[in-house]
Amino acid sequence: MDWSDSIFTPPAPEDEYGFAGWSDDLDTVMLEDAYNHGVFPWPEDEKAILWFSPPVRGVVRISDYHVPHGTRKELKKKNWLLKTDTAFDRVIDECAAAFRPGQGGTWITPNMRRAYKAFHRQGKAHSFETYNEKDELIGGLYGVHVGGVFCGESMFFKESCASKFALAGMFEFLRQRGVELVDIQMVTPTLAQFGAIEITRYEYWQLLELLRVKNIQWS
Repeated sequence: MDWSDSIFTPPAPEDEYGFAGWSDDLDTVMLEDAYNHGVFPWPEDEKAILWFSPPVRGVVRISDYHVPHGTRKELKKKNWLLKTDTAFDRVIDECAAAFRPGQGGTWITPNMRRAYKAFHRQGKAHSFETYNEKDELIGGLYGVHVGGVFCGESMFFKESCASKFALAGMFEFLRQRGVELVDIQMVTPTLAQFGAIEITRYEYWQLLELLRVKNIQWS
């Protein structure tokens, strides 16, 4: 991984968190630089954004993903529709507003939403949306596609399984376009059921380099 052209610094090997820098704001230039170097932002508060490339990374290899049998059976009962990039702003706003047990608030701060919405307008951030029979947005997720990797950021749901419907649709969408890797940052029980594994930071950096050479396009 070449860091000579980056505003970030490679984390020290002994750093258990993988700190790569901090800023008081963020924009699309910083986001593209970060994702190209395996770094992602995590706000400390409204005045400080910390940037990390942790020692261990959660990923899903598209070749290994699978929808759990119980989830697949449940989703088949739903008369829902998957859409892509038709409501990015609404999706990230819903993710920011979603209740998450054990968390006092959202990490998706207003300046984060502003930057990712601008990133979406540049064609770098994307959303997958679940709509019910009434054409109501009931779930979805958003993430970033840079360097041939899709980096999932956050999900929300208003009806049971609506975010899983978007997740399953996302994997199939990416598979059809030749995207090989989804970065999920951390492996959760839900994502583990879809085939998520942990790899080291250096393995992740190597994959970024290989996939960048392939130059996989979104459309």
